[in-house]
Amino acid sequence: MNNNKLLITGLIGTSTSALCCFTPILVIFLGTVGLSKIIGYLDYALLPALGIFVLITIYTFWKRSTT
Repeated sequence: MNNNKLLITGLIGTSTSALCCFTPILVIFLGTVGLSKIIGYLDYALLPALGIFVLITIYTFWKRSTT
């Protein structure tokens, strides 16, 4: 995967994860479709996903600066 695709993946993933973590977008959506039972488990999936996407973004910026 080249640097541009990896950067785009990192930025989109980071922004999506951040929106779902820090705003109630996902909670409202899950409540609307009747899946409010899994709202308590969102932190176990969203926070690691946010961390992984942030690391991908940092790695891509680091890789761009060294080349």
